[in-house]
Amino acid sequence: MLCAISGEAPQVPVASRKSGNVFERRLIEEYIAENGKDPVTGEELSIEDIIDLKSARIVRPRPPTLTSIPSLLSVFQNEWDALALQTFTLQQQLAQTRQELSTALYQQDAAVRVIARIMKERDDARDALSKVTLKSISTATAPNESDQMQVDGQGLPQDIIEKIDEIHDSLCKTRRKRIVPDEWASVESIQTYSAIQSSDPLASSCHSLALNTTGQLAITGGENGSLEVFSISKNSAIGSIDAESGAITDSLWCGNRAIISTTSGVVKVFENGTPLASFNSHAGQAMALALHPTQYILASVGVDKSYAFYDLRTMKLLTQIFCDSALSAAAFHPDGQLFAAGGADGLVKLFEVKTGANATNFQVPGPVAALSFSENGIWLAAAAKGQTSITIWDLRKSVQVKELEIGSPVDSIAWDFTGQYLATAGPSGITVQHYSKASKEWSEPLRSAVPATDVEWGLNAGSLVSVSAEGVITVLGQK
Repeated sequence: MLCAISGEAPQVPVASRKSGNVFERRLIEEYIAENGKDPVTGEELSIEDIIDLKSARIVRPRPPTLTSIPSLLSVFQNEWDALALQTFTLQQQLAQTRQELSTALYQQDAAVRVIARIMKERDDARDALSKVTLKSISTATAPNESDQMQVDGQGLPQDIIEKIDEIHDSLCKTRRKRIVPDEWASVESIQTYSAIQSSDPLASSCHSLALNTTGQLAITGGENGSLEVFSISKNSAIGSIDAESGAITDSLWCGNRAIISTTSGVVKVFENGTPLASFNSHAGQAMALALHPTQYILASVGVDKSYAFYDLRTMKLLTQIFCDSALSAAAFHPDGQLFAAGGADGLVKLFEVKTGANATNFQVPGPVAALSFSENGIWLAAAAKGQTSITIWDLRKSVQVKELEIGSPVDSIAWDFTGQYLATAGPSGITVQHYSKASKEWSEPLRSAVPATDVEWGLNAGSLVSVSAEGVITVLGQK
């Protein structure tokens, strides 16, 4: 029997219960005290795992002094044992280091190849997209052409353009003179709002919520791709629709039709749970939806740097316009002449609906997370991803008029119908910001600790309905 560390015949042989290797007792005890592992296999090893082996023992004489040859030989033996143990450890560490270095070099070489391939694909995609963008802009702004948006030679139908103008003229005449209804919630009542009901979790990673015109039905969806139909009065889900197109990124109602956008780039329209149409215009995730005041022009924006308009009467694509950054938020102006799209570059881009021309841009400090026009058509509010403030611009002068500091990140914003309340939702809770026309000052009548990713106003602002990332729908109102 030879010691696995020193390679010599052990004077006090012991064996490891785990590996079965034979060692000199003093050497293995020193190694365990220092490393706590088997020197051969690297397994965890303790003194209790060592078994004494029976063998003929040589009775060693008493240790002489260093003045004799036997004492010197004993000292040399001890030094040799220590040197053998150290050499064995160094050889193990050298082998392990060589293996780690070889693995790191291989991974570095593979990473360089992957990065080079991805950069080439990125450059090719940018080149192709720039050509598409230039073609779209040149088509839209070419002289002696009509003022319709162009895509593949097709423009907005004349009847839609006439309807847009008609809606704009009719709404402009009455919008700013509209008075607040008597039944509308007051600041005092909003101050008393608290959570009056909460649902069970409906889906994970929910980021959108939409209420129908009655305020009694809500739709939401998450990463499982299932659209949940929720009854506010019953506080329970009454239906579920499998979109079969990836995770749901946004949703809205158009009459009794439910419309969703998905991570696969598909926009789907459902009526009473039955699919009516499916649009595949985006090469990538479709991030947000918006409905025109005409109620039959639907807009979607995507990470492919484009926004698309659809006709909900014929269920066909009307036009698709490309810009210079991925888009993540969308909203139509209440009068229907402007379309706002928020980009990953922090720009809020305003486009003319009929021509596709870029009217103006506003800047926020980060990728745009949410957009909302006030109902009077004067203000546009925007929230940036990860930011704790909301920026408000006056569209009449194209200037920033207010920056509301909320104190926590904001994921969603929503003006009420009167344009005096602005609701915000985020992981830290829901707030309501109030603008007083009399004093021209802002106040915060409500701050709730209910976490939310999206929020909507209930009927007559009598409640707030929110959804959390876990799919819990909560109603805030007066008890």
